Amino acid sequence: MRILVTGASGFIGGRFARFALEQGLDVRVNGRRADAVAHLVKRGAQFIPGDLGNAEVARRVCQGVDIVVHCAGAVGTWGHYQDFHQGNVVLTENIVEGCLKEHVRRLVHLSSAALYGDGPGLLDVREAPLPRRFHDHYAATRQVAEQKVFGAGEFGLEVLVLRPSPVVGAGDTRLFPAWIERQRQGRLAIVGNGLNKVDFTSVHNLNGALLSALFVDAQALGQAYNIGNGQPVPLWDAINYVMRRLQLPQATRYRAPGPAYARAVLAEAACLAWPGQPEPRSTRAAVKRDCRDFTLDIGRARQHLDYRPKTCLWSALDEFCAWWQAST
Repeated sequence: MRILVTGASGFIGGRFARFALEQGLDVRVNGRRADAVAHLVKRGAQFIPGDLGNAEVARRVCQGVDIVVHCAGAVGTWGHYQDFHQGNVVLTENIVEGCLKEHVRRLVHLSSAALYGDGPGLLDVREAPLPRRFHDHYAATRQVAEQKVFGAGEFGLEVLVLRPSPVVGAGDTRLFPAWIERQRQGRLAIVGNGLNKVDFTSVHNLNGALLSALFVDAQALGQAYNIGNGQPVPLWDAINYVMRRLQLPQATRYRAPGPAYARAVLAEAACLAWPGQPEPRSTRAAVKRDCRDFTLDIGRARQHLDYRPKTCLWSALDEFCAWWQAST
């Protein structure tokens, strides 16, 4: 069985491609940077370069594969809508079209738990229903991309969608690095009372879920699955654990959510008015993330994917810290 992993030059796609190679699978990869997938090529992966925003490239990378694991996409909470639309919707449309035209059997689509919105507190969230409106371009375009994937199921393509909570492990360049940078700048503060619980996903657990999605039978198809560690922890305990491991000062200052949110609104307004619209130092999405509860119900994945998270958050954070120290 040959699989294609898109987005293999990124964190999640690269980690899964390596994991799949270690399981003895025949792996083809596509990514934005050849240097970032060189370690996969050395391990036996076939690399086909090209921009998946081009429909012909997307079709070419799908030729001769049985299953596509689509990890490529635009991430973040700030930027122009057209960039998120191109990175999430157009790329997914092209991959879906490539799968159908090249008779790929199955498409496993990596989405995000960000689809569940930015409410004040979300506990044990199930896969449905989704919010009627989305307040950021990332979630809105991810939801449209999912619709494209599920629509392809009506034409005979086997489809599954995975929605992981924030993913942690060696190679993470966005989540914990952002908190680390804010602490180094003296700007990190606990928003709220610091007791809000969140669910993370170890990249090892996500790899296991993606691998299971390659082989599950027909009854598991056509659905979305929450993926998480299944053991929510206080967010600020996790952040301060990383600070201790990296020998950085822990976050001890507290900031009320209201004033923090107001500052973020002003920062966003200023950046929207600035030429080029640079990313603000604080965003509304980041403030909400830092002070709200957010946990997932992973029962469906346990039942249909036989998903059993084995790596705890603290092991995942240890792995991240060792990688961060070695690479900085």
